[in-house]
Amino acid sequence: MILDCARDPQRIFRFLVECHLENRCLYGGNIPPALEMAAPYLVQLERDADETHRLIDMAWGNSWGVFLSSAAALTGLRRHLREFLMVRDGMGRRMAFRYYDPRVLRCYLPTCTRSELATVFGPIKAFWTEDEDSPDQVLEFGYPGENLRLRQLPLFP
Repeated sequence: MILDCARDPQRIFRFLVECHLENRCLYGGNIPPALEMAAPYLVQLERDADETHRLIDMAWGNSWGVFLSSAAALTGLRRHLREFLMVRDGMGRRMAFRYYDPRVLRCYLPTCTRSELATVFGPIKAFWTEDEDSPDQVLEFGYPGENLRLRQLPLFP
């Protein structure tokens, strides 16, 4: 999961500090404490772990981040995801890109070309976000190599 601490810095960052789930900040270098508490983090969720269930319960419906699946190691996946933190607009200005906000990712992925999708997905098999209109639904975004695949799935099958 990419967890966006800026959504609720006190609760989310405290959870990360206290939990045993492996995580890495997507920002590099020495960052000020205030930014560290509001940064995006890549979190390795563990199937059937109490902390994973607790995080999902706290995050779901609050736009705390996006879920993803990848066979890549955490270090390689972090390297890939860092590539998209800063982008250039049409005028060439550098801008922060908060793609890990489900409200952004839901709008962004359907606008991508095949080349852009191949770049964004890279080692990622799928992204999952909350459905904006139905909190009991999950949106699954996949890129099997041809076109973006979007599926709406029940949160509780």
